Amino acid sequence: MVLLKTIIFTIIVPGTVLVWMPYLLLTSNSVSSPPDTFGLRYLGGIPILLGATIILWCAWDFTFAGKGTPAPIDPPKRLVVRGLYRHVRNPMYVGVLSVITGEALLFQSLALIEYAAVAFVCVYLFVIFYEEPTLSRKFGESYKNYRE
Repeated sequence: MVLLKTIIFTIIVPGTVLVWMPYLLLTSNSVSSPPDTFGLRYLGGIPILLGATIILWCAWDFTFAGKGTPAPIDPPKRLVVRGLYRHVRNPMYVGVLSVITGEALLFQSLALIEYAAVAFVCVYLFVIFYEEPTLSRKFGESYKNYRE
């Protein structure tokens, strides 16, 4: 059941943030892209693939190590400190921002660069004002020791 909830969340939330919103921004943007020099725009595929891999890996760890989902309404029951979470506190957000940045490169879109900046600020504020206090309350000493 947890796996099904993770799949649904992963389709809806990252799907909205990484597919639907960029699509809306790209189709509503009337500014033409600069000419592609030497096919450099295709380098945007690297952060897209890397970011998508990070997102899926994190969702896997939340589901099987944490016994929960990436959704704040159904968070992991256990603190996840394996995989990418062993090295970085919020690798899923790094993955999301990597995908948006890759899309901005691929589509040569200033609107997507601006969107990435707004997404970064939103993620930062969410971590500071919601995630950190919630993790401290829920996991107490084990989270405090993890941060050190």
